[in-house]
Amino acid sequence: MKLTFYGGARTVTGSSYLLETKNGKTKILIDCGLHQGSNFAERQNFDPFPYDPKEIQAVFVTHAHIDHTGLLPKLYKDGFRGKIFSTPATRDFSEFLLLDSEHLLSEEANRERKPVLYTQEDVEAVMRHWEGVEYHQKIDWDTFKIEFFDAGHILGSAFIRVESDGQSVVFSGDLGNSPAPIINPTEELPEADYCLIESAYGDRIHEDVSARREMLEDAIEDTVRSRGVLVIPAFAMERTQQLLYELNDLIENGRIPKIPIYIDSPLAIKLTEVYRKYHKYFNRGTSDLIKGGDDVLNFKGLTFTPTTEDSKRINDVPAPKVIIAGSGMSNGGRVLHHEFRYLPDPKSMLLLVGYQAEGSMGRQLLEGAKAVRIFGEEVPVHAKVRMISGYSAHADQPRLLDWLATRKITLKKVFVVQGDEGATAALAKKINDELVIHTEIPEYKEEVEL
Repeated sequence: MKLTFYGGARTVTGSSYLLETKNGKTKILIDCGLHQGSNFAERQNFDPFPYDPKEIQAVFVTHAHIDHTGLLPKLYKDGFRGKIFSTPATRDFSEFLLLDSEHLLSEEANRERKPVLYTQEDVEAVMRHWEGVEYHQKIDWDTFKIEFFDAGHILGSAFIRVESDGQSVVFSGDLGNSPAPIINPTEELPEADYCLIESAYGDRIHEDVSARREMLEDAIEDTVRSRGVLVIPAFAMERTQQLLYELNDLIENGRIPKIPIYIDSPLAIKLTEVYRKYHKYFNRGTSDLIKGGDDVLNFKGLTFTPTTEDSKRINDVPAPKVIIAGSGMSNGGRVLHHEFRYLPDPKSMLLLVGYQAEGSMGRQLLEGAKAVRIFGEEVPVHAKVRMISGYSAHADQPRLLDWLATRKITLKKVFVVQGDEGATAALAKKINDELVIHTEIPEYKEEVEL
């Protein structure tokens, strides 16, 4: 096999890897993600693909996040007519996420007077080429044998093993921060000769589950005491549902005051319904709670605000209150309206609960920016800003090492991808030093013979 790194090389986003048979006749992609940063879509997304999309016969998708799926409609627009495979849940989630992405991209294009990356019609066409396959349902594609394993990252997420010509390679996608609310833990790494491993948190250790819950509880209690507003930028997929699960637990056990809580994200509301559809993927503990009559994704005092008018009415409700809104890195969506309103308020708090990419407004706020630009205006930051990294859906350094450790004798090489340079370098050094596995940090467009 020949492997080429067309995304996720020395950067977190834009995951995309090309696999070819030795004779070059069969070409498949693992993921086809959007590059994200200070803008929802970075400039390189508009560049022509570095290969001919017409020659790609199939795409195998690890999970629904836009940095793994977001260029699929552009791939179709530019000539791809092959098949797309993922778990059924990933397929359903991706349809909502890609339609939302198209909307954000169109808004950004109009605002910045740049071309539209793709249209809603391109998204709809992509979905017609997309097929759902269950975990461990093996796929034969020419000489490639492909299998999906549960990555425990978000519902329906997978890491993918590909075998051909006597060699095997695993693409980690994004690995989960197990144990996590709702979803099953990451499956063990199967036997493989090569592995691409993500490194978003390759240099960090998350807080444990009890610590993150206490930090969420503290943030709500502090906001109530100050009579302010707690604004939580949250990814519509997984993070919002994790927060609902945790808030349900805190409220049922009387650990936080009863105040209004809003989910101000049409996308998160739609995705929460997909969660209910795929409850068969829930972990045993969550399934048992549901069987006992507990709706773990709803509770008294929670309001979903799907329409613009519903969202505006949140402003009429006096503080204290909690607003969970997208997007998770503050680079678009309704959260910008709430940040515009409440960042100048010293009584209020911004609580970051997910990865903040370099260049994003979320990263600026995390690093202590005194002011940020929202809707073309300079907005002073007087609100408190806190971070809970334990809510990350990504595995931290110890979990990544543990996942690899079971195959440290047989792995020939590990490629460290999908991380900022510091995190990638730190993880690569740990893999070398502690597991004694040869590692490489690939460059963009680097080709490797397996």
